Amino acid sequence: MTYKFALMTQAQAEMIAFSWHYDGEYAFYNMEADKDDLAEFLDTEQRGQSVFAITNDGELVGFVSVHQTDADTIDLGLGMKPGLTGNGTGRAFVTSILDFIESTFDPNRITLSVATFNARAIRVYEACGFDKWLRFNKTRTGVRSTSSH
Repeated sequence: MTYKFALMTQAQAEMIAFSWHYDGEYAFYNMEADKDDLAEFLDTEQRGQSVFAITNDGELVGFVSVHQTDADTIDLGLGMKPGLTGNGTGRAFVTSILDFIESTFDPNRITLSVATFNARAIRVYEACGFDKWLRFNKTRTGVRSTSSH
């Protein structure tokens, strides 16, 4: 698969926010589950230059948000289209995101957070070089040194 990254449009943000719905415990990731996150995601100014749509053959398949937390660290958030999750493409998807982040922002470290119940995502992140670093409330944060990629 060839993934392409471009700044997210308002139409793409609205599609993700209102039509991407995850089942069962994964509903935790539905944009509508947190009104503050939803408002931020839908606000063009707050998205700014930090949220990218990911497409494959013109189809919107995911997104990644990028936040520089200090001079050396990028913290990212990501989402994959619900119908594509759990089918074995996660590692290629995450690897493409990491390649994009490294080539665009050149960080020394990449961090992310994931809900502790999301074992399949944790397996993917660990396979992509993330280490378990810190546990807080209901999430686990991973840290990845870009030199290991």
